[in-house]
Amino acid sequence: MSRAAGMQGQIEIKNLYIRLGQGDQAFEAVQNVSVSIRPGEFICLLGPSGCGKSTLLGALAGHLQPSGGTILVDGQPLRGPDPERGLVFQQHTLFPWKKVIDNVAFGLKMKGMPHDERRKRACELLELVGLAGFEQHYPFQLSGGMQQRVEIARVLINHPRVMLMDEPFGALDAQTRMMMQQLLLEVWERIKTTIVFITHDIDEALFLADRIFVMSPRPGRIIEQTNVEFGRPRKAELVTSDRFIQLKRHCLELLHPHSADFPLQRLTPLGAIS
Repeated sequence: MSRAAGMQGQIEIKNLYIRLGQGDQAFEAVQNVSVSIRPGEFICLLGPSGCGKSTLLGALAGHLQPSGGTILVDGQPLRGPDPERGLVFQQHTLFPWKKVIDNVAFGLKMKGMPHDERRKRACELLELVGLAGFEQHYPFQLSGGMQQRVEIARVLINHPRVMLMDEPFGALDAQTRMMMQQLLLEVWERIKTTIVFITHDIDEALFLADRIFVMSPRPGRIIEQTNVEFGRPRKAELVTSDRFIQLKRHCLELLHPHSADFPLQRLTPLGAIS
């Protein structure tokens, strides 16, 4: 499933403004955001709750119309939602009445792909996310982490240029969350699709990303782009390294400028992802 030399998934956001609400209730959610994302890059949007992260992701998905600025994917302006920009949310959106294999194959069924071929591809994706043998289960028979694996496979079966992930592991327990982060990196190393991943957890952003875009409180602006230079593949012990903790402190200073002198464990314990 890895992409050939001419990789797709380049994103250009230029002077983006997004207003939400009507009349006296209207407010500016995103203000003058400009970023460039390379094909196959893993980007995390990091910021406090309510800062406009999900709003920005909604615009990238084509669900929200910007009030100003442009979004280009591979040089083309967005024209509404598209399966080539796959979405994964915190709560799964699986069809409870369909078996796992039929949930994953659903997108290909809508495209008219023959039954045997779409099920073959669905089985390949389920193996990729570690769920071979669970094809005939229903979502309610799976754990939360397993349901998210099915959700990821269902998005990937459309071979998206861009994968948009809105705090997909936020509802999972700490141990499962770490396992899912490692699984996501393993899958991404195989397929190299562009990922834009929303989180308010600094550890998660540093563990996953090539670059972190740190956002201000509302109206959301990009206040810094931070390169994450850790090599890949990344292992759980990375979060205890001196450089990881140094970068974490830097992100804390950006997000909580008046709290950076507090003990690190009191703010965002390392155990949150270990």
